[in-house]
Amino acid sequence: MILILKPELDSESEDRVLDRLHELGINAQLVRTSGRAVIVLKSDVSEEPNHRFTQIEGVVKAVRLAAGYSLASSIKDKSVAISASSAGKSLKPSFIGSGHMPLVMAGPCSVESAEHILEVAASVKEAGASVLRAGAFKPRTSPYEFQGLKEEGLEYLKEASKRTGLPIVTEVLSPDKVETVAEFADILQIGTRNMYNYELLREVGRLGRPVLLKRGMSATIDEFLYAAEYILKEGNEQLILCERGIRTFENRLRNTLDLSAVPLLKSLSGLPVVVDPSHATGSRAMVRPMSRAAIACGADGLLLEVHDRPDQSISDAEQAIDPGELAAVVKDMVAIVLALGLGAGSGDSEESAVEEKALFASVRSLSESI
Repeated sequence: MILILKPELDSESEDRVLDRLHELGINAQLVRTSGRAVIVLKSDVSEEPNHRFTQIEGVVKAVRLAAGYSLASSIKDKSVAISASSAGKSLKPSFIGSGHMPLVMAGPCSVESAEHILEVAASVKEAGASVLRAGAFKPRTSPYEFQGLKEEGLEYLKEASKRTGLPIVTEVLSPDKVETVAEFADILQIGTRNMYNYELLREVGRLGRPVLLKRGMSATIDEFLYAAEYILKEGNEQLILCERGIRTFENRLRNTLDLSAVPLLKSLSGLPVVVDPSHATGSRAMVRPMSRAAIACGADGLLLEVHDRPDQSISDAEQAIDPGELAAVVKDMVAIVLALGLGAGSGDSEESAVEEKALFASVRSLSESI
């Protein structure tokens, strides 16, 4: 259930509402979304009447969440293991979510050539990225724009992964291409246009491979979680949600980055949430500041477009940053994580917990030396 608060409430009044709920034995969290304060009730209140909550001073309305994403809402503190299948079994997986150090997924919008993807893969790894992103199949608004190198591009991506040890995240456009893309990709990406492609969602759910699901450009949070439910219902919990900006009346930027979605999604589900500031803003100059904001509000990672010569990128040149800027973003991320005490999860094993502590020590040293 979500409680809508009066817009004129100050922080003290909001705290009084939270205190009253806690007195009733209800676990609740305050979230700000679309300029309004709402309280998400995490406890089971299915047997409680709405008027019990609307009688609380400051509460305007009590809204029951649809039961349509019961699987997503039942997941708590999920972490997804990511490893480069083409690099062999010698490399240990990285983890995203559940308090782990945020991950950066970076690379060009499109695979342009074998030589180029190798160069970019090496440079993003050096800059601090943990996953290589690039598109082999490109869904473009105009049918006359570059549509990607397709299977040839997948081959180039696999070779780049093999040489660098970076796992691959790339987009799959249709159900009949899922198995083909899965032969090369470590994470299957469902783009914003395909969030409503339910047969595609079912197909990647059946596969059991990690999936990165992007929010539809006009999708509500509920609709986003319904889409996630299609994947979960097929038995695949290796799911990462991605906020990539929504379409609004604002036309100065490509989209509007809804950062309130990050804490809201985390209050409704334990799935990892990453942010794509590149597509969300469409502006190179906006990527670094919005990356900072994304990490500060709790994002489990970033999805960034990086090109060694951004102005010469075949697609989305205006939003691509260079490897030097990526290194600066990673430095910012480390500083924010350390300052706020984020990314200090318990890990998935005692060994991984020890490794993560060592990682924190190393990034602290790196941050101090830069």
